[in-house]
Amino acid sequence: MLLDQATNMTNIMAAQIIKVFYPFVIVKTETGSYLKLNLSNNEQRDPLFWDEVHSILQAKLWVPIGKHYHQLLDNGWLAEPLSS
Repeated sequence: MLLDQATNMTNIMAAQIIKVFYPFVIVKTETGSYLKLNLSNNEQRDPLFWDEVHSILQAKLWVPIGKHYHQLLDNGWLAEPLSS
């Protein structure tokens, strides 16, 4: 089964960070939509977070975000194993 067809992956979409300016992070999804990420208060106040976001922008990496709340996902691309 493809990972994107698993039922536990339906709330995840890939996005590429295209613009970073405090307190905003703008991403472009695989479908070409532009979204503003919803950042937590901790993320907004964390200088290391902003350094890492700039590094991800420079590397042009794709990051996982939640489809509903438009937040970066803590567990990245990892999926919980399906119970049998």
